[in-house]
Amino acid sequence: MNILVSACLLGMNCRYDGENNWNSALALLRKKHCLVPVCPEVFGGLSTPREPAEIREGKVYNRLGEEVTANFTKGAAETLKLAKFFGCQAAVLKERSPSCGCGVIYDGSFSGKKIPGDGITAALLKRHGIQVIGESKIEFLADKGWEKETC
Repeated sequence: MNILVSACLLGMNCRYDGENNWNSALALLRKKHCLVPVCPEVFGGLSTPREPAEIREGKVYNRLGEEVTANFTKGAAETLKLAKFFGCQAAVLKERSPSCGCGVIYDGSFSGKKIPGDGITAALLKRHGIQVIGESKIEFLADKGWEKETC
């Protein structure tokens, strides 16, 4: 099975601060599945590094107060194109991210407070029938036993 994965989780330095969120549990997933790295924020035209961003009242703002919703929307659309091209049925995305967060995101105040919600990309993928999980649930997919498909 082809699975979208937040590129930062695969060790790519594309986070807002120029770092990554390497997650060794993905090695288990790679044994059975083809992983397709994505970074919706970069796909949307944002630089690395960049100001951190959060969702507030349905729009995305960076820490300087600049609205970057268009970048996040474009990046989500580009990610969906890749998902369709590769026939991805699932995605493992970075939790709490304004792009990739699934179920919980930051509240838009840049205070670290979390609220229920999805990032822009996670929500779009879900609307198109793609199963989205956060990196803390990787074992769920790794234990599914689905046959690996070719990329």
